[in-house]
Amino acid sequence: MRAERVFAYGAAAGLLGDLLLGDPRRGHPVALFGRAAGAVERGLWHDHRGWGALHTAVCAGGAAALGTAAARAVRRSPAASVALTAAATWAVVGGTSLAREARAVGRALDAGDLGTARARLPHLCGRDPEALDADGIARAVVESVAENTSDAVVGALVWGAAAGVPGLLGFRAANTLDAMVGHRSPRHLRYGWASARLDDLAGWPGARLTAVLATASGGDPRGALRAWRADAGRHPSPNAGPVEASFAGALGVRLGGTLSYAGRVEHRPVLNGAAGRPVRTGDIERAVRLSRRVGWLALGVCAGARLLARRAAAPGRRAAGRGTGGRS
Repeated sequence: MRAERVFAYGAAAGLLGDLLLGDPRRGHPVALFGRAAGAVERGLWHDHRGWGALHTAVCAGGAAALGTAAARAVRRSPAASVALTAAATWAVVGGTSLAREARAVGRALDAGDLGTARARLPHLCGRDPEALDADGIARAVVESVAENTSDAVVGALVWGAAAGVPGLLGFRAANTLDAMVGHRSPRHLRYGWASARLDDLAGWPGARLTAVLATASGGDPRGALRAWRADAGRHPSPNAGPVEASFAGALGVRLGGTLSYAGRVEHRPVLNGAAGRPVRTGDIERAVRLSRRVGWLALGVCAGARLLARRAAAPGRRAAGRGTGGRS
């Protein structure tokens, strides 16, 4: 079986597995990786970029190397290759958990239970929930759904299409390292620099594909494109900017503004401010549905792109084969 079919069948099975099973309560592979990365940090930590770069190379490189070894071990069996791709896809994507947590906060807000909504918000993002009212929590959830659609679904599929199982595992490792050490805390300002830059680089193509698909499949394609073009570059994150701006335009809401992280206040630009309205609780479900559409469309785009790349390369391979068969 050709590699593009292995990816298409395996990734589709992995997404279905995530949809039906979600994440396990205990022993999730990403959590296991996080514990291993934490142990590496305890052994390597110095307040220096070089040591942080070594930490990034060991952890992300180790995950990709593990994926390479596993893929080689099963390469002679199409069924095993598809199963491995499915298992890796299920392990690295998090669309179902994202939707479940977002909807849980939405239900609490609908019931007027602000305390429960605040208690569950940290499952989605690092905002200070005590500083948020109901509308602020709803906005935080929509922003988290938008950003994690790229980080937890589309970006993984892009790298899976590009590099198979090593791409899936390597991307998720980079994203997890950024969450662990890439933030601007005093301990990780230098040590986490390499992890943050690697995550920016790895997330770039997935973020743009997410923005394109949100624009195409949302309720207001023109509004999404307008918000993306006008506001994405003003966001401090090169990848969250296009994603959040396109979601804001597609949903017809305003995102961004003042945020609070563990007592640290950030004043971010407002996205889709001219045309959008404030986020309401009902927009959480709309964002989740848009995220689902984007994820499945991304699978189709990535599988199709891999097939087209194979066909485009085929004439060159055939010509090379004819060239080597002639007389010298």
